[in-house]
Amino acid sequence: MMRFPQHRVEEFLEDFRALVECESPSSDPQALTASARLVAEAGQRITGIRPSISTVEGFPHVLFHIGTGPRRVLLVGHHDTVWPRGTLATMPWSVEGDRISGPGTDDMKGGVLIALHAVGLLVQEHDETDLDGISVLITADEELGSPTSQPLIERLSREAEAVLVFESGGDAGEVKIARKGVAIYSLEVIGRAAHAGVEPERGVNASVEAAHQILAIDAMTGTGGGGSGETTVVPAVTRSGTTTNTVPARATVGIDSRAVTAAEQQRIDDRLRALEPHHPEAQLVLHGGINRPPLEEATARDLFTRAQETAALLGHPPLGAVAVGGGSDANFAAGMGTPTLDGLGTVGGGSHADDEHALLSWIPRRVELTAALVASLLQDPVPRPAAPQTLSP
Repeated sequence: MMRFPQHRVEEFLEDFRALVECESPSSDPQALTASARLVAEAGQRITGIRPSISTVEGFPHVLFHIGTGPRRVLLVGHHDTVWPRGTLATMPWSVEGDRISGPGTDDMKGGVLIALHAVGLLVQEHDETDLDGISVLITADEELGSPTSQPLIERLSREAEAVLVFESGGDAGEVKIARKGVAIYSLEVIGRAAHAGVEPERGVNASVEAAHQILAIDAMTGTGGGGSGETTVVPAVTRSGTTTNTVPARATVGIDSRAVTAAEQQRIDDRLRALEPHHPEAQLVLHGGINRPPLEEATARDLFTRAQETAALLGHPPLGAVAVGGGSDANFAAGMGTPTLDGLGTVGGGSHADDEHALLSWIPRRVELTAALVASLLQDPVPRPAAPQTLSP
């Protein structure tokens, strides 16, 4: 059974520090270009595979292929982060005991390296012809919703027999077997301006109309506080009005919607599109729509069972699973009907927060689990779900 030796852990840490100290905010093309080159160079050294860099609208995505046959197992990560350049001044790279800190350590430069070192371990122990069909995709725009990488993720996922995603795991090392689908909207409310002091009755107050719509939207969330198994529809950023002495003619309401199933996601989409004005002369225009389909548990179930069995064979602690509300590129993969498992990256915490960190002790386990799981899937793929998910137009 494949093991990740201590000298490889030390190499991992060297690569980890280099990636973290190459800051790569999603909105900075120059920083992303430098980061992509570093990922490509490190990945080629680790795996022996020469990658390609595909830059789409300024976002450089790094792709590694083994062999020329059909794609079989796809490993997905991203090298962009939410942190602006200069963050290292207040959040420097550090290793203190088991804790590795710095911007992007948990989300998800550690996950990128887990995927690459797992493939490197496979290449070291197998003939390359036995690994034909493995691909590793490291994207540059996940933190923005994957606007340019989504078509690439979907194409590669549609071709693959299984997709493994390297977002961080749960607090106790759980993998992620379900993610809510994400839909983002902006409701435009059109009223009519009038002088607020002289003749307010001639106006149609967009703020008041927006208030009625906000209550209707908020009521679409189920009872129970918005847990991981519940649909949430949240009216968020609201803007209205120009001056205090003018009846507002326009307002906008940003809406974040999350749902566990594609059917529920579509139901909420239909309800939002069916909203009616409270004031007979007001108008409503809904912009936006479904961004990410759900990663439904049925899509991950067989793959998770295989991962549990693999962890047991390795002598690792029992592998658990969690369902979460946030979206990732696993949603796009699952939307293609391909068995998908997420959360195979670092175990730590503080993603998007100033205490972001990864735990060193989990890194060898994650590399070993990924390598052994990929080898198992190449020998014996899991079945595709009976009812593939689709992304609504």
